[in-house]
Amino acid sequence: MSLVLEGVDRTVGGEVYLKDINLTFERGEFNVLLGLTEAGKTTMMRIMAGLDHPNTGRVLEDGHEVTKVPVRKRSVGMVYQQFINYPSLSVYDNIASPLKLAGLSAAEIDRRVRTEAERLGIDHLIDRLPSELSGGQQQRCAMARALVRDAKLVLLDEPLVNLDYKLREGLRSELRNLFADRDTVVVYATTEPEEALVLGGKTTVLHEGRVIQHGVTAECYRHPASTTVTRVFADPPMNLMPIQVDDGRVKVEGLFDQPLPGQMKDLVPGRYTMGVRPHHLYATPNDDRITMQGEVEVAEVAGSVTYVHLAVNGHDWVVEERGVHVVHPGERFDVHADLNRAYVFDSADQLVAAPQQ
Repeated sequence: MSLVLEGVDRTVGGEVYLKDINLTFERGEFNVLLGLTEAGKTTMMRIMAGLDHPNTGRVLEDGHEVTKVPVRKRSVGMVYQQFINYPSLSVYDNIASPLKLAGLSAAEIDRRVRTEAERLGIDHLIDRLPSELSGGQQQRCAMARALVRDAKLVLLDEPLVNLDYKLREGLRSELRNLFADRDTVVVYATTEPEEALVLGGKTTVLHEGRVIQHGVTAECYRHPASTTVTRVFADPPMNLMPIQVDDGRVKVEGLFDQPLPGQMKDLVPGRYTMGVRPHHLYATPNDDRITMQGEVEVAEVAGSVTYVHLAVNGHDWVVEERGVHVVHPGERFDVHADLNRAYVFDSADQLVAAPQQ
């Protein structure tokens, strides 16, 4: 099945939720919707499912318009943030519930329930009630109930957000395999760039109800279309700074004046915005790096990584350093950057230079 959103707009009480959405999702692909909170991800999913209707535009399944076909008449499975299970029903009966409503035979229901429970690693729990399960097991039960129908469209709206880190990590790695042999359209919404990269497939980057980039996930990350994409598709976000390109050199007054690196050599003279990812900044110098002076604002230790937040030439930057580094607010901190790793955006906020991968 293919699912097409064609010129979809959604406005509620004069507020724009979605604007001019034109997207195609193909069966067999894993599709990620990536955006900050209130970017429009859930609104788009509700329109895909038939729970809401667009103000303008169409939704098509395999070329047939289904814009106003209600969800009960559509082949849709949905998984939400919350662990939505029937508390008085066993795991078995929770998973079986949509199949019973569909009127399948007892033998077919049993076959499907046990197969799905085994695939999700909860086959040994089918006689338990949801209250007897851990959070991760409850979400697996909810997923099994959504998947057991073999729906043409499966929508997962931040399904792992309420799980702890280790459970999230484990389920992420399993999700792609769960859908590998299903002839269905899968759409997964998340606010987390790392999750999008782990899941792979294709990513649609949403911001304030608009699609700002769409394509293969790795390519969207490696070649962000605009500085807005860098803020959405990176955590911490890319460090940005205005630069001047002139006479074969790249300059920031009072900070550095260097020959143009390879990826910038074709830029015409003018003003641009340079972007450097936090993990491409370093606390130690070498011959390939320029040195810029910053002032520490705060340092966050996150496991084996330290994020040093700095004021650099009036801009808020973040350095991602491996290991634990003890620094204090107000201290001077020299940050070292390899300009060959820098991105460049023009005055129209379009990517015009990217590092070679």
